[in-house]
Amino acid sequence: MRVEVFLLAGQFPGTSHAQALRHALEYAIAAERAGFDGVWVAEHHFISYGVCPSALAFAGHLLGRTSRIRVGTAACILSNRHPVALAEEAVLLHELSGGRLDLGVARGGPWIDLEVFGTGLPRYESGFAESVDLLLAWLSGAENVGANGNHFRFRPVAVVPTPRRPVPVWVAATSAPTADLAAARGLPLLLGVHATTAEKRHLLDRYTDGDLPHASAHLAYVADTLAQARDALRAAMPAWLATTTQYRRIDGGTGPAREPHSYLAHLLDIHPVGPPELCVQRLTDALAGTRVRRLLLMVEGTGDPALTLANIARLGAQVLPRLPR
Repeated sequence: MRVEVFLLAGQFPGTSHAQALRHALEYAIAAERAGFDGVWVAEHHFISYGVCPSALAFAGHLLGRTSRIRVGTAACILSNRHPVALAEEAVLLHELSGGRLDLGVARGGPWIDLEVFGTGLPRYESGFAESVDLLLAWLSGAENVGANGNHFRFRPVAVVPTPRRPVPVWVAATSAPTADLAAARGLPLLLGVHATTAEKRHLLDRYTDGDLPHASAHLAYVADTLAQARDALRAAMPAWLATTTQYRRIDGGTGPAREPHSYLAHLLDIHPVGPPELCVQRLTDALAGTRVRRLLLMVEGTGDPALTLANIARLGAQVLPRLPR
């Protein structure tokens, strides 16, 4: 079982895009220093909820700045890019880092990036399975790969560089059809911060293989008391969560619209937020209630670099050693 940090590179009020990226880099380096097993980086386009447009590019930088931890993408959006290009870059980073890359992919949403990058709505609506299969074919170790599907058609070409070792692949899932797609291919899931343990278990129960390294994201903040921890997150998170309304649908509609304060209340009730003992208990309960083998802790909820760095240090010193490993 591994415990890792999950970074969204969110732009909190009062910070610039460049500062948000720099802070995320500082948090990742601090995570290695604090004893975490890895760092996962989110990917978003055209919204300030997360200002990293390429999880794989950020991962490449982190792999060069770190020496021990694994670095994952949570997740690269397959609906707006070519799976062969993604696979080529993943093999490159996996090789140069000595096998420390974890590749998470996602279907994404019906957002405006489909228009901007030219892939179109059909890739989102019907192309995810084909994209995943082409990605896996490229990563399989085959000498040549071609395609003759509905979305990808090309004559066989040489796989260069050929992966010397398997590149681990995860699928981000919030729905049963996506979980079924991943299960049919023997791929573990990346489970989001919004879901309860019961909701995550509902997706994991669709698997017959109980030995896959599924990963589960959790909002995490340590303080001396429950009230202090909740107050620290309430001060900044609602305004940040409200930026999810910046999502633009390809059909012109608006994005998901959770009410920020009630959504934060939900997160505070189900995640490790509070004194160390409560954080340990909630993470232990999450492990017992699911089959996950990777815990991804979202640590930047205060929006304050000093508080976030202190949070990472306290999680490393007061929570990680007490979790069942």
